[in-house]
Order: sequence, then C-alpha cells, then structure tokens
Amino acid sequence: MKTKSFLYNSYENFGIFVLRVSVGSLMLLGHGLPKLMNYHNSYDTFPDPLGMGSDISFFLTVFAEVVCSGALILGLFTRLAVIPLIATMLVAILVIHVDDPWSKKEFAIMYLLPYITLYFTGSGEYSMDKGVFNR
Repeated sequence: MKTKSFLYNSYENFGIFVLRVSVGSLMLLGHGLPKLMNYHNSYDTFPDPLGMGSDISFFLTVFAEVVCSGALILGLFTRLAVIPLIATMLVAILVIHVDDPWSKKEFAIMYLLPYITLYFTGSGEYSMDKGVFNR
C-alpha cells in the first residue's frame, strides 16, 4: 500500500482550509450578519417552517448562520458546527423552497454539499481544532 506524500497532504489540507473558510465566510457575511443586523425587522415575521414559532426559528437560523459559520471559519468544532448548518439548509430545500423552481433550491444545495463534505473530512490541519486540541 502506498502512503501519501507530505506535499499531497499539504494540498489536501489547504483545499479543506479554502473550502471551510470560503463557505463559512459566504454564509456569515451574506446571510447570517444581515439577519442579525436587521433582527428588529424580521424577528416576529420570520418564517416558521417547523411550527416552533417565528422567534425560535429566527434564533436557530441566526445561531447556525452566525455562530456555526464563525466556528467553521476558525476550524473550531467543525463537525459539530456543520450539523446546524446542514439542518438549516435541509429545511430551506425541503420546506421553505419546496414549491419553488430549481433555481431557488439550487442555492441552498450549493451550501449543503460543502457542509456535508466538511462533516466527513473534518477541519483539516490548518484549523483551531488541530492547533488547540491536536485533533
């Protein structure tokens, strides 16, 4: 059995780093922070797809899009951080946009796939998980 070279491992880990930071930043800056900054406009009117109440749905979505995306960018508890993000994207695809055309669903799917990938790969070498916890 052939072992991976150091250079291959470096490229692989850099790829995970780029994926983690880019998808986390896009979610945080494009979706999470705008919701958080305008919470007074959407707190009571936020969609309630699972019947938990608009305020709880809003809190859970903002938690995923802000806190979990921040953890993802840092590579901190990556596998745990992507679980709420995966759940949020599944609700967007299967509930919020269920009757919408493919072009509306595609956006959430494009976020879902990297989150699933990062669940399986973990945060890689260039992460707080590796630096702090030596995982």
